Amino acid sequence: MTDVIPADPARLGPVTGHLDGNGHTTIAVYGLGPDMTDHLDWVTTHRDGLRAALATHGAVLLRDLPPDLDLFDRIVRAVGGDPLRYTERSTPRTSVTESIYTSTEYPADQPLPMHNENSYSDTWPGHLFFYCDTAAATGGATPIADSRAVLRLIPEQVRRRFAGGVVYARAFREGLGLSWQEAFQTDDPAAVEEYCARHGQTFEWTDDGLRTRHHRPSSQTEPLTGEQVWFNQANLFHVTSLDEEVREALLSLYDEADLPRNAYLGDGTPIDPADLAAIKTAYDEASFAFPWRRGDVMIINNMLCAHGREPFTGPRRILVAMTA
Repeated sequence: MTDVIPADPARLGPVTGHLDGNGHTTIAVYGLGPDMTDHLDWVTTHRDGLRAALATHGAVLLRDLPPDLDLFDRIVRAVGGDPLRYTERSTPRTSVTESIYTSTEYPADQPLPMHNENSYSDTWPGHLFFYCDTAAATGGATPIADSRAVLRLIPEQVRRRFAGGVVYARAFREGLGLSWQEAFQTDDPAAVEEYCARHGQTFEWTDDGLRTRHHRPSSQTEPLTGEQVWFNQANLFHVTSLDEEVREALLSLYDEADLPRNAYLGDGTPIDPADLAAIKTAYDEASFAFPWRRGDVMIINNMLCAHGREPFTGPRRILVAMTA
């Protein structure tokens, strides 16, 4: 699907946007062109139009930008305001600057399941900014999926079973997944305890490290639109998201309570893998992907739009910033 955006902000100054996507997920695309001399000025001038497109479609793609990390940082601040730090981490990243990170460092041959950033927490970024520094030789797209569509596509009986929310369980131990120091960005156990208490998490220090557990909703109301969205990471936290060999190896070595991550229904009972398969089917049907080009900047409303990562070959470097 490629259509001109039907109303403002279709034309932003000299640039006319168009919609790309499928029957469930759309992204507003603005090709800034080789003749534009001040890309930041255009972004700043049309900030409100870009944010309106984000509130409607959930995602915006800016193309034909010069590959410039400083420009990316300025675009983040112009559209989203001051960047947020990545706290309560669940996946490994490397800081490039104080507010720009590598995208999740996950094995290149494995897909990263669709998710809304930090939807396992009680605080999350409102907008995510992705910058393509190096496009992969093959694959490596960042698929997106409209969270409103995902909610509609999940079978009603599955939604009912998730109505009580999701319980997230984590176990931190040296040499397995993230350390608690990296996850909570502190070396102070008292600071971890204070964070858990403030954010409704139970915690238990063990001989090997730390266990935490907390309950969150499975869906949320997006404040700009008032629409319900599927908003959780049960599919990513659940042990079945791991490669089968890795999963079997972990379960042979550790009790379930000591797995790095796992998810349960809101009442603490196990999640039926068939329900997770139905959720994956909904994500797959809703998802849309495009090939990255160097210099591309994609902005998404984190509540309206989930994202993932396709497997890839060759070097790939996608950077991320987060704002309120």
